[in-house]
Amino acid sequence: MTKSLTYAGAGVDIDKANKLVESIKEIAKKTNRPGVIGEIGGFGGLFSLNINNIQKPVLVSSTDGVGTKLKVAFMAGKHDTVGIDLVAMSVNDIIVQGAEPLFFLDYFATGEIDSEIAVDVVNGIAEGCKQAKCALLGGETAEMPGFYKTNEYDLAGFAVGIVDHSKIIDGSGIRMGHKLIGISSSGLHSNGYSLARKICFDVLKLKIDSYVSELGKTIGEELLIPTKIYSPMILTLLKDLPIHGLAHITGGGISENVIRIIPETCMLRIIKNSWDIPPIFNFLKESGKVSEEEMMRTFNNGIGMVAIVPEKSVDEIMDRMAAENEKIFIIGEIAERKNSQEKIKWV
Repeated sequence: MTKSLTYAGAGVDIDKANKLVESIKEIAKKTNRPGVIGEIGGFGGLFSLNINNIQKPVLVSSTDGVGTKLKVAFMAGKHDTVGIDLVAMSVNDIIVQGAEPLFFLDYFATGEIDSEIAVDVVNGIAEGCKQAKCALLGGETAEMPGFYKTNEYDLAGFAVGIVDHSKIIDGSGIRMGHKLIGISSSGLHSNGYSLARKICFDVLKLKIDSYVSELGKTIGEELLIPTKIYSPMILTLLKDLPIHGLAHITGGGISENVIRIIPETCMLRIIKNSWDIPPIFNFLKESGKVSEEEMMRTFNNGIGMVAIVPEKSVDEIMDRMAAENEKIFIIGEIAERKNSQEKIKWV
């Protein structure tokens, strides 16, 4: 007689997943903000919109992952920071339209649930939510045996924010002479890791705990620095200062991300060497013999967010950012573009 089969025997342990959900509930409570109704565990997360101060509310959403930066976390056995990256990639995308992050949902998929790893990941997600001042409203943990390698997983995140229709930042207010303020990144953030890993681990044959003197830390420590979350600072500035364009610098670098938000009649003039480039970028460039062009279209090169502002407001905006210990630089300006011209010029 055929032995009776079970879901757990096939590799999916419902009891373990239920215990994990109970742990996640306690973590998520620490991210609660006004609007949250109930707790994690239902079929859907509930959030009540407080729109007393918003005349025409518009919801802004974004979804993203962490990419192959996860491979570095697997190598290091360190899983408590990639959750911050997950939150950052989505909330940094919605802040560019002036939206305040309200809540976040995550998707965690693995071959077999390791509760310790999963809790570390969710703790990182909760930390990202606290930094962004949004609630961890729900998520999904999927156990899929045979689909992932042992102790490996994938992550996806989903953020929802709100902005008054009259305050949406869409680049339409950008004019000739506006300045580009570059706000520093914390490192590679979460882009370009396929190239970075190839250079570090295939070309240089580094181990995850190899100390790199140029960086002052191990390569694993450098590559796992979390993505900076910009939304609290940007929202504070937007209360009383004009910002007519914002660009989150991810894959494609400064060039391809900033040109997405400028009008057709405008051109970017980017000033070379106008900001401090963190050591990791020069290390990768020299070690991998990567061209300048390839560096600029693959990595953020030290600038994680670009704000386009009127010249008369530059000093006040930069003073306010500096007071928050942000590293900021004037990296270019908006110029007139004629039909035959490219939308960006490096000077």
